[in-house]
Amino acid sequence: MTSALPSGGALALLEDWLAQMGAVRGASQKTLIAYRRDVAGYLGFLAGHWGGPAGEVALAAVSTSDLRAWMAHERGRGLSARSVARALSAVRSFHGWLAEARGTIAPAVTATRGPRVKPRLPRPVAPDAARALIATVEAQSLEPWVAARDAAVVTLLYGCGLRISEALGLKQAAAPMGDMLRVRGKGGRERLVPVLPVAAAAVEAYRRLMPFPPDPAAPLFRGVRGGELNQRHVQQMMANARMQLGLPATATPHALRHSFATHLLEAGGDLRTIQELLGHATLATTQIYTGVDQARLMEVYAAAHPKAR
Repeated sequence: MTSALPSGGALALLEDWLAQMGAVRGASQKTLIAYRRDVAGYLGFLAGHWGGPAGEVALAAVSTSDLRAWMAHERGRGLSARSVARALSAVRSFHGWLAEARGTIAPAVTATRGPRVKPRLPRPVAPDAARALIATVEAQSLEPWVAARDAAVVTLLYGCGLRISEALGLKQAAAPMGDMLRVRGKGGRERLVPVLPVAAAAVEAYRRLMPFPPDPAAPLFRGVRGGELNQRHVQQMMANARMQLGLPATATPHALRHSFATHLLEAGGDLRTIQELLGHATLATTQIYTGVDQARLMEVYAAAHPKAR
């Protein structure tokens, strides 16, 4: 069955919900695009499934069988269980807003279970590999200020556990960096993260070479034309570096954030502190790193213990 497109009342509800998510909850543009795609697909499916528009009254009557039919349709389109689970989460958020803002309650939405998804363990890089990545990234550019900039970005990702968006969202007012850095993360949540001397020094080395005039309101990391550095550039320079070093495709910019958390945990850091440093809203998100630690422990045991062979 081909999904219809949401229209009329359903489309208006979708836009009202997205506006609320952006204005009140501080959802990023990338998140809003994903939400729009997932919930529009759901509303369009219901319109085709029911043979009529998925208006507000109809949405209150959505059943478990309707939701299961939609999820089966999504799997039939080739979506993974993880993608369907993510879409169901967006649908639940949409229905939660309907219940709170419009009094339109659909009990089946909270009662329906999504597809079972096996937790995906983060894949950090080893400390030596992280240092090699920083050095290789710096050696990629013949332009000294660009080389220093790229090294500073990667050093912050690993040394402070920042997301790419957080590092590239920093303004020049954040430098010179002291012992702590204030970062605005997902949902507009702010946190303070310690700054290692090597990270602060890398940023200062870049700032001394940067060819643009100082401006506290301008991006800290500038592209060659002076605008904010693009995330795709960071991803590409990491891809080039990992190929040169023979590292797996999992050695991405975000893997450096995983490495920051994993290496802290291995050194004895507690989960609550790591949660605060990463800016996770819940401890459950941070607990996934205990799985990495346990997996590595079992690898060491299997390789070293005489009874394991």
